[in-house]
Amino acid sequence: MKLIIFTDLDGTLLDHNTYAFEAAKLGLELVKEKNIPLVLCTSKTFDETVYYQKLLGINEPFIVEDGGAIYIPQNYFNFGFECQEKKGHLVIELGTDYGNLRRALLEIKEQGFEITGFGDLGFEQISQDTGLSLEMAKLAAEREYDEPFKLIKGDESVLKKLIEERSLKLSKGGRYYHITGKNDKGKTVALLTSLFKKQYGEEEVVTLGIGDSENDFAMLDAVDKGYLVKKTDNSYASEDYEKAEGIGPDGWRFVIEKEIS
Repeated sequence: MKLIIFTDLDGTLLDHNTYAFEAAKLGLELVKEKNIPLVLCTSKTFDETVYYQKLLGINEPFIVEDGGAIYIPQNYFNFGFECQEKKGHLVIELGTDYGNLRRALLEIKEQGFEITGFGDLGFEQISQDTGLSLEMAKLAAEREYDEPFKLIKGDESVLKKLIEERSLKLSKGGRYYHITGKNDKGKTVALLTSLFKKQYGEEEVVTLGIGDSENDFAMLDAVDKGYLVKKTDNSYASEDYEKAEGIGPDGWRFVIEKEIS
């Protein structure tokens, strides 16, 4: 058996408020000891995710901006596949261009909605709103396939309808709404899983997913076993998945120790 772990970052492996992962360290050590690929599957940008790969000490494929693209290290798989070369990686793009997303939100705002997206904010404002350092806020602003935003005024159901009329999608993360193309975490997880199966064998690969919020559901639906960690208010985002005992990285460690120790 070859286990592959797909994990969300914010609110899951990383603490919702501090972005720390100390509480998950014992689990991370276990993953490395067992040589298990740990695939970050996040709404974060390429630059943010590379930063966390280095901080976590891993060099695996990763999924950015809610399924906007899969980035794969050069020579990671021992076979060829359809992709582009970008930023020193092989990339499979599924997302919609960021400019199109911004234009759609601007059109919707003209219909009486009060919306504030990352594209409306400077680096310092993003830092203040997210709790990120100024340097990390700069990385978070380098978006390609996903616009995080806050809905200040307007009906969510109407907003969803207007976004879908433009062949785009609305999802909800732990901190922001997100507008994307038709991509989602599940589609990219399924595609990447097919590459792992080609590498290790169809029957050998088993997938595990860990998330915390609504925009992780598609990822959890695409794996063999999906877990939700607790949110900061001790609730779960859904009753449809396995439940991890613990908030954020504490829950993440619980899953790892339960499933692979």
